[in-house]
Amino acid sequence: MGFFSKDKNKYLHGFAKTNDSLGKKLRFVTENKKQNKEDFMEQLMVTLIEADIGYRTSELICDKFFETCQNYYYLFAKDIMNFLGQTFREVYYEKPDTDIVYNENGPTVILMVGVNGSGKTSTCAKLANLYLNEDKKVALVAADTFRAGATEQLKQWADKLNIPCITGKENEDPSSVLVKGCRYAKENDIDILICDTAGRLQNKINLMSELEKMNRVLAKEIEGAPHNSWLVLDANTGQNGLSQAELFNEITDLNGIILTKMDGTSKGGVIIAIKHITGLPVRYITVGESLDDIQDFDFDMYLDSIIGELKHAS
Repeated sequence: MGFFSKDKNKYLHGFAKTNDSLGKKLRFVTENKKQNKEDFMEQLMVTLIEADIGYRTSELICDKFFETCQNYYYLFAKDIMNFLGQTFREVYYEKPDTDIVYNENGPTVILMVGVNGSGKTSTCAKLANLYLNEDKKVALVAADTFRAGATEQLKQWADKLNIPCITGKENEDPSSVLVKGCRYAKENDIDILICDTAGRLQNKINLMSELEKMNRVLAKEIEGAPHNSWLVLDANTGQNGLSQAELFNEITDLNGIILTKMDGTSKGGVIIAIKHITGLPVRYITVGESLDDIQDFDFDMYLDSIIGELKHAS
């Protein structure tokens, strides 16, 4: 896939603050040339939890790490880094990544969900720009009809990208706007239809009903839609982001996550926790404010950003 290969330094910059926290802490606990395994395991657990990996995932990492090096009484720094890299990979890929789904018989519908403030609307625009750069015909749907300014914000992005944006009236039923978007996409041979939705979490039952209705009307209009339902999370929320992922994954059929504002957070360790707990792959990360600041997520580069001298396990 695309953008990270064009600018590796920009990609790695997106994880700079995570490296300053998790990466430096891991290197600090490996500074001694030789360490007692039991003492190191205690330090490792604390370091992982402090890096927002969370207790459940940190415990699994430590268990797997201990199993990997069970025949070693002392641990040398180089061994530790290699063992950690191997363990992180095992935990992340314990549930294999799935591919993005594309509709071969019409528009591919992407439903974007998430709470207010996550950067969902601007991420819709960045995603649209990414697909435009792949020569796809793209349209946006402003189905967040309840937040003041949300429709106008998406329309401004669409104008900047010179692509259509299907809108409704303020407080209109979001599902009716999605229906209009689907019909426009079919009539105009749109390849990718990106649907922005409201980010309300006040009532789980209402949210579930709303998302169920959205999924139902999309499937009625376009076979298999939504082909992708992606949760947009602000990476700065750390473990709170994991809670959001668990909730949304419980009430709708998610198949991916987009992490925003990665360049402004030290909580990138939550990526491993999200994948371990929910099984959902991180599809993209955003690392700035411009339309080009979206990157395919690449786990090997993510590891490089945390442990630069790591040799990845094959």
